[in-house]
Amino acid sequence: MSAQIELLRHGDTGQRSYRGQLDDALSEQGWGQLRAAVEGRSWDRIVSSSLQRCAAFAQELAHARELPLRLDARLAEYHFGHWQGVPIEQIAQEQGDALARFWADPVTCPPPGGETFAAFRDRLTVALDDIAAEAVGQRVLVITHGGAIRLLRCLVEQRSYGDMAGIDVPHASLHRLPWRGVVTA
Repeated sequence: MSAQIELLRHGDTGQRSYRGQLDDALSEQGWGQLRAAVEGRSWDRIVSSSLQRCAAFAQELAHARELPLRLDARLAEYHFGHWQGVPIEQIAQEQGDALARFWADPVTCPPPGGETFAAFRDRLTVALDDIAAEAVGQRVLVITHGGAIRLLRCLVEQRSYGDMAGIDVPHASLHRLPWRGVVTA
């Protein structure tokens, strides 16, 4: 019997740019979104990105429900390099061609100074493999980021990474992930 993994994207931070690995706090709206998303749902354990927009809520939820919690830095968002923290409108205006190439083919056209997709994929898949191995037969809530959820869904659904921009992952959205491990070679 495998672990039942459900991914939860963090709530709103009030920021409007590629935040990546910047350590933003949740806005009041973000806290409310997350509390509403988990209402009436149950899990056996929680694993969360160590960035505070995920970890702070994970700590609150784990404490309130007396669930084991593990923070895992490998679940952090994609590192957008020089685009991190820059409004997308500004990137579109100043580097529109590069932005379009990134959206179409993030594997070969990462942002300047950005994390490679191979590194992003590898850290996420190893983290999910570890979660699945430690939680056999349990329901696990994994609190992470939009880019991480999009990449993991592409892997599980056998979609091109170029499809990531078209996968809707709103703040505080839940996504069941039938994780069986992924061959990355």
